[in-house]
Amino acid sequence: MKHAGPSQRQLRVGEQVRHALASIFQRGVILDPVLDGVVLSATEVSMSPDLRVATCFVAPLADADAEEVVKALNHHARFIRGELGPQLRQLRYMPEFRFKVDTSFDNFAKIDALLHSPEVARDLHHDDEEKE
Repeated sequence: MKHAGPSQRQLRVGEQVRHALASIFQRGVILDPVLDGVVLSATEVSMSPDLRVATCFVAPLADADAEEVVKALNHHARFIRGELGPQLRQLRYMPEFRFKVDTSFDNFAKIDALLHSPEVARDLHHDDEEKE
């Protein structure tokens, strides 16, 4: 029987990695001009079934170029892996880190804009009148 989503272990380890990444970002130990002064948020970490690959979704919280930030993080992935070693010593294998831009905030903004558009508001108002 195949599982539809990640296992509890994948979710737990992903959350541990996310917290460890957040502490690395907060301390500012990654020295790169692209990352100087950029506040980063590790929004989600998705672990592979064998826990050897961690896909890290990050969102810069300023007017930084998200693609450039992710490129810089992927460039420093080995350094980050070494920095996280002591915090993740309970893992048998230290995962390989892959960074991607988190676009979920953009999707939320689009959905919010759609829900507040005049067309949807008109339809919702029309549905309320029919119920009365």
